[in-house]
Amino acid sequence: MTTAAFDLAAIGAGLSFTPAVEALRAALDTSTSVVVSAPPGTGKTTLVPPLLASRSSGRVIVTQPRRVAARAAARRLAQLDGSPLGTRVGFTVRGERAIAPETRVEFVTAGVLLRRLLDDPGLTGVDAVIIDEVHERAIETDLLIGLLSEVRQLRDDLALIAMSATLDAARIAAVIGSDDAPAPVVEHEVPAFPLTERWAASSAPRLDERGVTRTFLEHVARTTASAAVDLRRDDSAADVLVFAPGAREVSEIARRLRDTTDGFDVRELHGRLPAAEQDAVIRGRRPDEPTRVIVATSLAESSLTVPGVRLVVDTCLARAPQRDAARGMTGLVTTAASRSSSVQRAGRATRQGPGTVVRCVDERTYATAPARPTPEIASTDLADAALLLACWGAPGGTGLRLIDPLPSQNLADALRVLHDLGAIDDEGRATSAGRDLARIPTDPRLARALRDGGPAVGSRLAAEVVALLGGDVRTADSDVSQAIVALRGARSPEARRWRSEADRLERMTAPAPGVRPDLDGVGLVIALAFPERIARRVDRTAEGATFLLASGTRAGVSGPLAAAEWLAVADVTRAGGRASAGTGAVVRSAAMLTEEQMERAASHLLTDRVEAEFVGGRVQARRERRVGAILRSSAPVRASASEGREAVRRALQREGLGMFAWSASAADLRNRLALLHRERGAPWPDVSDDALVAALDSWLSPELDALAGGTPAARVDLTSALRRLLPWPDARRFDELVPDRLEVPSGSRIRIAYPAPDETDAPPVVAVKLQECFGWAETPRLVDGRVPVLFHLLSPAGRPLAVTGDLASFWSGPYAQVRAEMRGRYPKHPWPEDPWAAAPTRHTTNRAAR
Repeated sequence: MTTAAFDLAAIGAGLSFTPAVEALRAALDTSTSVVVSAPPGTGKTTLVPPLLASRSSGRVIVTQPRRVAARAAARRLAQLDGSPLGTRVGFTVRGERAIAPETRVEFVTAGVLLRRLLDDPGLTGVDAVIIDEVHERAIETDLLIGLLSEVRQLRDDLALIAMSATLDAARIAAVIGSDDAPAPVVEHEVPAFPLTERWAASSAPRLDERGVTRTFLEHVARTTASAAVDLRRDDSAADVLVFAPGAREVSEIARRLRDTTDGFDVRELHGRLPAAEQDAVIRGRRPDEPTRVIVATSLAESSLTVPGVRLVVDTCLARAPQRDAARGMTGLVTTAASRSSSVQRAGRATRQGPGTVVRCVDERTYATAPARPTPEIASTDLADAALLLACWGAPGGTGLRLIDPLPSQNLADALRVLHDLGAIDDEGRATSAGRDLARIPTDPRLARALRDGGPAVGSRLAAEVVALLGGDVRTADSDVSQAIVALRGARSPEARRWRSEADRLERMTAPAPGVRPDLDGVGLVIALAFPERIARRVDRTAEGATFLLASGTRAGVSGPLAAAEWLAVADVTRAGGRASAGTGAVVRSAAMLTEEQMERAASHLLTDRVEAEFVGGRVQARRERRVGAILRSSAPVRASASEGREAVRRALQREGLGMFAWSASAADLRNRLALLHRERGAPWPDVSDDALVAALDSWLSPELDALAGGTPAARVDLTSALRRLLPWPDARRFDELVPDRLEVPSGSRIRIAYPAPDETDAPPVVAVKLQECFGWAETPRLVDGRVPVLFHLLSPAGRPLAVTGDLASFWSGPYAQVRAEMRGRYPKHPWPEDPWAAAPTRHTTNRAAR
């Protein structure tokens, strides 16, 4: 490898970041990890890599979040270095590379470096890694920081530079620094040229249930056309940059501008374009060429510098991954762009001089936008990340210094997917199959479809399906099979890009001789990737159909696919309107599936079992065949004893003990036991609803068998069942401690009303005629004298007179008034002045109640 130094003076000529080089050198002299913070367009991506290469003999790897940015940065540095691209300076992105053994600076996407780390954890021959655009918080960038921090524990000579336009520098410095101190921070600020802010809110809403509204896109196009005319009049050398959330919106705005304006060169810039078209936009224009209006996605926000821009028109919208945990779905959604993103977009107008930003919202809407974008790690599907971490030996990120931990629920869902794929074992460690899947640069589910689908449908068709699913290709009428037919015959850039990706994927699969490719196999490949999204039609309407997915989600389907019985769904997203058929979700891409293919792809989701339920007092059972949540068939059968017993158990757990008809004796026995448990605790049992349901086998086992055998719930003898809970030998004193009846001085035996188990403070109650209590000086007590009885004292006619839990106090106080009122009304009944001393003719001492 050549050791010739880069000419930093020549490369840095005219770059704003050049004055910061000495500060960076000083930081590198004291630490091998450094954080660099500088605004977009200052030249840090161009100047820092050759600086690192000049300090060592090994290779410098620079990561970029997007392929177009990696290619552009490599081409720019090679041009300034005066060397052919692919020699001293090169790049590697998915499906394309330009490097040589002597390459000193290699630009790569973060995903490329992650997979390279799996094969070479020590990064042999690499002396420095620069992670650019850290502020975007792409999940692959976050993972790289964690993995490289661990690599540097073994390789303290490996330099690590984190660079960003807007960065929480202190936080990143703490993560990539040592245990003793954070990494030093090199901040470079440039005097800002004046920025004029204008507001051009649309009278129509920006978003509806289907995404960005056409009315808003028309508004953006009109606003851009008007501002561009003014700019061209004032500065013919200046260009316009328009920010839209996605490729579809970019194309719509560009089309409207071409249809309504003259004399402008309207260009598009997004990830779907061929590399040559992207590079043409980045190179700029000659003075004799017309004013350009570049309509771009967020990749022009900080990853790329578009020269000549003095006017920015911002939709203030962004496309970001969002996960619906309830449905288990992840997809790109359009939301308000963060204010930090909007500031970066506006900064593109002032890189070379005073500029203007026109925001297509009002100031109030702008102020309510989030301050920063949500880190991708918090909102996206984690299957790919979880597999990479498992292969690295850090399942779930355990032990890694990550900026943010992986969200627990999202991680659990991802691990379940990987386990179903056979990619990880029960401990979360990568299996040999998982390591094979990780080497295929695509989502693990698509990797599994490519690996297992090739032998079944042919390696070419499997590669074509996976290339379509892994790319950003729109499918007409949601039909993946028809989309493949259309792409095979098309000559568009999208079709060429798809064929190139399919070629690359096909080379990764083993040939399948003797297998005849057939479009009927498209559904199988999709089902192998997403078995939980296998779907069956459950309803059909004039507008479409409702399908139930194996995951339990319902989604609407329109077009020809609505007639299918089974579908393999590749993409289902949240949506409203008629297309969702009231389900809240819509299938965006799918293919027809046969039942045989379904069984092959989702064997782990197939069940065939008897489902027994206790309904209407009896056990009813059906044999059900399912794939996940989808019911394939159901037929009535006779439940076995164990199935019936479990059905009764579930009913009791669901409905509680109220499903029984409690007799008076059973309720009384339960209440007496409840009082003993309340006052004495063990060994007297807890007979609350929860406790009894939790201990069914200990007291209700024979009755469960009887119910399972067909005995109606109304005929169950709960009194006998509860007696099984009586603890021996203590049960011999049960009637003494909590007697069923209380013998009063008159000789009558009065029933005691015990409180229910949920009446935790209520006393036992005896309702008795007052005269029958004459001779009792004190209130009798139960449970060995612990619990006084509450008396409801009645008149000779049985009407309420008084309530007391203290007879002594009643005799010495309120009784005098009761006596005075009642003597005249009931003259034939005794009303002694000293009732506690009265001695009725029939009087016995109730020892059990003392």
